[in-house]
Amino acid sequence: MKSLSIVFVTMLLFTTIGFSQSKASHNIDDSKIALQGYSPVSYLDLGIAQKGLKEFKATYSGLAYYFTSEDQKKAFEANPKKYLPEYGGYCAFGISVGAKFRVDPNKFVVKDGKYYLFLYDLEVDAQQLWLDGNHKELVAKADNNWTKLKKD
Repeated sequence: MKSLSIVFVTMLLFTTIGFSQSKASHNIDDSKIALQGYSPVSYLDLGIAQKGLKEFKATYSGLAYYFTSEDQKKAFEANPKKYLPEYGGYCAFGISVGAKFRVDPNKFVVKDGKYYLFLYDLEVDAQQLWLDGNHKELVAKADNNWTKLKKD
């Protein structure tokens, strides 16, 4: 597992050189749209990735969140912290090895009332790396690393 982590970090460092880290604690671009427009309520309450619609938009901490219905929007507005992704929406496996990476919004794991997003490309399936590891150990490593990474 450790050698896989080293390979993962090395490959991704080269693929993310141009990615701006100015949004330290949230995996967003200049549009300030969280989760690339996917509904945080769909992840957590339904266990599926669904693209939200612009007519069901809410703003929280300066970021725009999109939902598939008015009911989803209301659920988020009633308790937004419940629906925020772990590690600001960065790849959970990446955070566990000490690096921030963009995610594929369709690659996620819901566990213990939280959801974790993952990078997926031709070379790396970070979701599978996470599933192959020990969830509690990976969360502990990621939580520890996130303390520093969310400031960088």
